[in-house]
Amino acid sequence: MKMVRAIIRPERVDAVAGALEVNGFVALTKIDIFGRGKQKGLQVGTVVYDSLPKTMLLVVVEDRQLEQVVNLIEENARTGNIGDGKIFITPVEEAYTIRTGERGL
Repeated sequence: MKMVRAIIRPERVDAVAGALEVNGFVALTKIDIFGRGKQKGLQVGTVVYDSLPKTMLLVVVEDRQLEQVVNLIEENARTGNIGDGKIFITPVEEAYTIRTGERGL
């Protein structure tokens, strides 16, 4: 299993979540965050905004589904502008459902 962490623009969340749901990936976690990337924020005139609003989506998928999920996120989050976001992939050793104690997804 893999955990996909996607940090994207807040205005692209509905498009990404919708694309994931339509393709059978209905379980996801959404967290509103603030941060900056390589661009070190945004400067408008003399004002510098060094922490910009973003949204982090967390999705855990089987290894065989990873490429599809990454492609869906990229296609639906991309605007072509600086600050579109990042995707991070990490291994998930185990997962448990608290209510039932079931292992796996």
